[in-house]
Amino acid sequence: MSTEDERLLAGGAEVATYVPHPDLDIRLGPRPYLHPVRTLGGVRVSDALCFDHPWHLGVSVAMQDVDGVNFWGGRTYRRGEGYVWLDDHGRVAPAGRLPAGDGIGHRLRWQDRTGRVLLTERRRIAARLAPGGWELTFSYALSAPAGRDVTLGSPATNGRTGGAGYGGFFWRAPDGDAVAYTSSAEGEHGVNGSAEPWLAVTGGDAYTLVFRGLRDDDRWFVRTGDYVGVCAALAFERPLVIPAGTSLERDLTVLVADGTAVPPR
Repeated sequence: MSTEDERLLAGGAEVATYVPHPDLDIRLGPRPYLHPVRTLGGVRVSDALCFDHPWHLGVSVAMQDVDGVNFWGGRTYRRGEGYVWLDDHGRVAPAGRLPAGDGIGHRLRWQDRTGRVLLTERRRIAARLAPGGWELTFSYALSAPAGRDVTLGSPATNGRTGGAGYGGFFWRAPDGDAVAYTSSAEGEHGVNGSAEPWLAVTGGDAYTLVFRGLRDDDRWFVRTGDYVGVCAALAFERPLVIPAGTSLERDLTVLVADGTAVPPR
């Protein structure tokens, strides 16, 4: 834990570390993230700098396409070409603090590799005890500049098939046996692309995560096979435009519980 990192507490217990300014290669899409995140019982429920996808950084906000700039990290999906390495990566950099009570609040700049600012962000993160464990609240607002619309895209909007519309609030969980389910479906193929009010992931008998907070045309992007991850995807099927001078706001909550919790069906 560096001197810049911040602790997130729930009921006096440390449940996560926030890394505001990671020193990473630009190809990994450097951005602030939470990791490690743990249950009250100490079970780690996040992963970062993973062998399979090193640009997966714990709990973060990342987009593969912001006006053509890759803030997700890794290769970029190009229509007709597939995934290719390009010099198109950006970084999300801290730009000051925001009042956040006992939580964490930051202003951020989404910059391309030349330093040009495409978006500004206001972010607040907090934790509280909740029935069965503790609850993370993660609120962010992405603002377009006064004179220019900003378009958010994904591999899906750029031509990839198979429900790969990821981009937005993303949680990379540890590898292992995991099951994802909603009130009406179970398994990766059943829940990926759904818009259910909540989505749960269980990691064997070790932990349960329950995600809430989709808005408008958002969809759950879910993986439990190649890796374990959940994204509240902003551009799952079609690009999302933030009009000039306006903000896109999202408020996510995640229940973090030991063992196998039972969300309402």
